[in-house]
Amino acid sequence: MAIFCDASTRLLVQGMGNTGRFHAKLSIEYGTRVVGGVHPGRGGQTIEGVPIFDTVSEAVKATDANASEVFVPAAGAADAVLEAAAAGLDLVVCITEHIPVLDMARAKA
Repeated sequence: MAIFCDASTRLLVQGMGNTGRFHAKLSIEYGTRVVGGVHPGRGGQTIEGVPIFDTVSEAVKATDANASEVFVPAAGAADAVLEAAAAGLDLVVCITEHIPVLDMARAKA
Protein backbone atom coordinates (compact mmCIF):
# COMPACT_ATOMS: atom_id res chain seq x y z
CA MET A 1 0.00 0.00 0.00
CA ALA A 2 1.33 3.41 -0.93
CA ILE A 3 1.76 6.11 1.67
CA PHE A 4 0.36 9.38 0.42
CA CYS A 5 1.00 11.58 3.48
CA ASP A 6 4.16 11.93 5.52
CA ALA A 7 5.99 14.50 7.65
CA SER A 8 6.32 16.82 4.65
CA THR A 9 2.54 16.98 4.00
CA ARG A 10 1.04 20.46 4.43
CA LEU A 11 -2.70 19.94 4.71
CA LEU A 12 -5.63 22.23 3.92
CA VAL A 13 -9.09 21.48 5.26
CA GLN A 14 -11.83 22.52 2.82
CA GLY A 15 -15.10 23.12 4.64
CA MET A 16 -14.42 24.24 8.19
CA GLY A 17 -17.96 23.62 9.44
CA ASN A 18 -18.62 21.23 12.31
CA THR A 19 -17.21 18.13 10.62
CA GLY A 20 -14.21 19.90 9.12
CA ARG A 21 -13.36 21.52 12.45
CA PHE A 22 -13.64 18.19 14.24
CA HIS A 23 -11.30 16.46 11.80
CA ALA A 24 -8.88 19.38 11.67
CA LYS A 25 -8.58 19.26 15.44
CA LEU A 26 -8.01 15.49 15.41
CA SER A 27 -5.43 15.85 12.65
CA ILE A 28 -3.54 18.50 14.61
CA GLU A 29 -3.62 16.33 17.75
CA TYR A 30 -2.27 13.43 15.69
CA GLY A 31 0.62 15.59 14.50
CA THR A 32 -0.47 16.42 10.96
CA ARG A 33 0.67 19.83 9.72
CA VAL A 34 -2.68 21.51 9.11
CA VAL A 35 -1.58 24.77 7.51
CA GLY A 36 -4.95 26.28 6.63
CA GLY A 37 -8.64 25.94 6.14
CA VAL A 38 -10.96 27.09 3.38
CA HIS A 39 -14.42 28.40 4.12
CA PRO A 40 -15.81 31.06 1.76
CA GLY A 41 -16.84 34.19 3.62
CA ARG A 42 -14.67 33.42 6.65
CA GLY A 43 -11.29 34.36 5.22
CA GLY A 44 -9.06 36.14 7.72
CA GLN A 45 -10.43 34.25 10.71
CA THR A 46 -8.81 31.41 12.61
CA ILE A 47 -10.59 28.24 13.68
CA GLU A 48 -8.90 25.78 16.04
CA GLY A 49 -5.75 27.89 15.59
CA VAL A 50 -5.82 27.36 11.82
CA PRO A 51 -5.89 30.38 9.46
CA ILE A 52 -8.97 30.41 7.23
CA PHE A 53 -9.01 31.50 3.58
CA ASP A 54 -11.86 32.21 1.17
CA THR A 55 -10.41 30.13 -1.69
CA VAL A 56 -8.04 27.21 -2.13
CA SER A 57 -5.74 29.23 -4.40
CA GLU A 58 -5.36 31.94 -1.72
CA ALA A 59 -4.59 29.26 0.86
CA VAL A 60 -2.02 27.51 -1.34
CA LYS A 61 -0.23 30.78 -2.10
CA ALA A 62 -0.09 31.73 1.58
CA THR A 63 0.76 28.33 3.07
CA ASP A 64 2.42 26.29 0.31
CA ALA A 65 -0.07 23.50 1.05
CA ASN A 66 0.32 20.31 -0.98
CA ALA A 67 -2.76 18.28 0.10
CA SER A 68 -6.39 18.84 0.98
CA GLU A 69 -9.20 17.00 2.65
CA VAL A 70 -12.73 17.98 1.63
CA PHE A 71 -15.59 18.26 4.13
CA VAL A 72 -18.08 20.06 1.90
CA PRO A 73 -21.78 19.14 1.52
CA ALA A 74 -22.54 16.80 -1.38
CA ALA A 75 -23.94 19.53 -3.64
CA GLY A 76 -20.60 21.39 -3.66
CA ALA A 77 -18.10 18.60 -3.11
CA ALA A 78 -17.16 18.00 -6.75
CA ASP A 79 -16.54 21.72 -7.23
CA ALA A 80 -14.35 21.72 -4.11
CA VAL A 81 -12.30 18.84 -5.52
CA LEU A 82 -11.95 20.66 -8.85
CA GLU A 83 -10.92 23.87 -7.07
CA ALA A 84 -8.20 21.98 -5.19
CA ALA A 85 -6.94 20.36 -8.39
CA ALA A 86 -6.92 23.73 -10.18
CA ALA A 87 -4.83 25.18 -7.35
CA GLY A 88 -2.19 22.51 -8.03
CA LEU A 89 -2.57 20.32 -4.96
CA ASP A 90 -0.88 16.92 -5.27
CA LEU A 91 -3.44 15.04 -3.17
CA VAL A 92 -7.15 15.68 -2.58
CA VAL A 93 -9.14 13.39 -0.30
CA CYS A 94 -12.90 13.85 -0.42
CA ILE A 95 -14.75 12.56 2.64
CA THR A 96 -18.24 13.58 1.47
CA GLU A 97 -20.88 10.91 0.89
CA HIS A 98 -23.83 10.95 -1.52
CA ILE A 99 -22.19 13.13 -4.16
CA PRO A 100 -24.23 12.97 -7.38
CA VAL A 101 -22.60 10.47 -9.76
CA LEU A 102 -22.48 12.88 -12.69
CA ASP A 103 -20.69 15.47 -10.51
CA MET A 104 -17.97 12.99 -9.63
CA ALA A 105 -17.70 11.78 -13.22
CA ARG A 106 -17.01 15.40 -14.20
CA ALA A 107 -14.45 15.75 -11.38
CA LYS A 108 -12.68 12.52 -12.31
CA ALA A 109 -12.40 13.57 -15.95
